[in-house]
Amino acid sequence: MAKDTSDDFIRPLRRLLSALLVFVLFGIFVLWRIDSPRVERIRAQMVDRIVPSFEWALLPVTKTVDMVENFQSYSRIYEQNQELRRELRQMQAWKEAALQLEQKNAKLLDLNNVQLDPKYTYITGVVMADSGSPFRQSVLLNVGSRDGIVDGWATMDGIGLVGRISGLGANTARVVLLTDSNSRLPVTIQPSGQRAILSGNNTARPPLEFIESPELVRPGDRVVSSGDGGIFPPGLLIGQVALGPDRRLRVVLAADYERLDYLRVLRSLKGERIVDPGSLILPNAPITSPVTPDAGTPTEAETAAEGTDD
Repeated sequence: MAKDTSDDFIRPLRRLLSALLVFVLFGIFVLWRIDSPRVERIRAQMVDRIVPSFEWALLPVTKTVDMVENFQSYSRIYEQNQELRRELRQMQAWKEAALQLEQKNAKLLDLNNVQLDPKYTYITGVVMADSGSPFRQSVLLNVGSRDGIVDGWATMDGIGLVGRISGLGANTARVVLLTDSNSRLPVTIQPSGQRAILSGNNTARPPLEFIESPELVRPGDRVVSSGDGGIFPPGLLIGQVALGPDRRLRVVLAADYERLDYLRVLRSLKGERIVDPGSLILPNAPITSPVTPDAGTPTEAETAAEGTDD
């Protein structure tokens, strides 16, 4: 019974409030549709009093608009960040390319600045590959017999002697480095002028062997090619003398074997071949036997005596 009484009370109240709301809305509609200066002033006063007090109602809308703008701004920032990352990767690639070009340019400048005897001409080749073996020290050049390369010619980088040509193709040439275990090079140690043999041992500091007077050699002395044997031209820089941990005299090579990009192949002049070693001591001369005068032939003394008698 109580439930039925409450329903009977709420239903008329709901209808009354609905009718009142419709009446108020209709009145506002009619008020806004009347075109009169007096009504216009009333509307302005109502807006001035009511609208400022509705800021709390507009707050969700304002926050929603701000969130949308912030999200759009965040999207633009994200796109700009991705674009900057792509540009940074491109700049890093350009930087690596620039560094490689700078290193190659420095190598070429070193090759151009090295001072050689004017009688030596050269051919510059690019190092394409190395042996990649701890038991053999050699590199491959992109020049060969078609470029006039001859087996045995010396090769240099921008500073010092590197090795010699050992093996030719039409378009390639193999260079055996001074560090190879099969390399033996006659050298001169300056300023003492001592002769020695530089023996490769597959390390960056090959030892000096068969030194004439080791007591005259000091660490820091200059080592150049001697030219003995006619394989390498004389006077080419090889490195400096250093004392190894085993108290042996070794050579710190002047060439940068870690970065061999370009090599200069020296055109060596053909040496004179000695065919007859005996001619170096005494030139060949015809052998003549002494002539004894015959009994019937007068000698110069007898002829002179006969002229005196007359």
